[in-house]
Amino acid sequence: MSLGDDHGYGNDSRSGRTDDGYSTLGGTRQTRTRFADGAGGDGFGGSRRPARSSRSLVMVVGVVVLLIAAIAFANMGGGSDDSGSSGGNNGDSKAGAAPTAATGTKPVKGKNGAIASGFAHDEQGAQSAAANYSVALGSAEMFNKAKRDSILNAVIAPASVNGFRSTLDQAYSSQFFKNVGLNEDGSTPEGFTFISRTTPIGTKVTKNSGDRITVEVWCTGLIGLAGEGSTKPVTDGWFTITMVLEWIDGDWKAVTHSQKDGPAPVGSDTRASSADEIAGAVNGFGGFTYAR
Repeated sequence: MSLGDDHGYGNDSRSGRTDDGYSTLGGTRQTRTRFADGAGGDGFGGSRRPARSSRSLVMVVGVVVLLIAAIAFANMGGGSDDSGSSGGNNGDSKAGAAPTAATGTKPVKGKNGAIASGFAHDEQGAQSAAANYSVALGSAEMFNKAKRDSILNAVIAPASVNGFRSTLDQAYSSQFFKNVGLNEDGSTPEGFTFISRTTPIGTKVTKNSGDRITVEVWCTGLIGLAGEGSTKPVTDGWFTITMVLEWIDGDWKAVTHSQKDGPAPVGSDTRASSADEIAGAVNGFGGFTYAR
């Protein structure tokens, strides 16, 4: 969730910005998908898909039942490791887990305010830290000076925090607030709900030197102003954050932060919700502590 270059954000790796017009530190890029034209279309690149027949519905239900049975069988088989009868693998099932599957190791020991802390000193802990830090740096709280400073103190390495703070104080200007629909002081106009939320989809380690690990976090995000007559409606975007973390004083801290677009899926034909529905969803559905 990002600030554009015209707000003084630039390519400084210490500040976590790229030349992207929208980045994760308080904003997100809108993704627009164009479908191929087709005869008899409905204005969205082709005709609507026909309703499923009863036969198709039976097939779908059958597939769902099979999936549920497979999941139940896998869960039943996972308990043998604890009994020591794993045929000599001794916990190898964890190492063979799918890249985005939870390993079962508790990665978070506590919290630094509202942000998770106390991550494990390994790749799993670094990925969990990067995911949680991405959420914090892309939140609506970043638009408030006091809350932004608190977030930076919690997630950024002490040697880097002043550089982040100085750059972001310049970037979160009155003009930028106006561009995203807020008042010049960063407050939300009466009758509206400001939304800025980042949601990690998955993580991976690209470099590991022990106390310094580089993690990529694939995310989707929301940003905009929900309310009747909003000129800045809530839009979504897809992006990948690259974060370099260092092990400092018993926890992972971010040293640099950058972002690039995508990977982005093909947009669906789901009906866009009303401003009230979006505001209610964001206010009603809480976020998560992200962990591997």
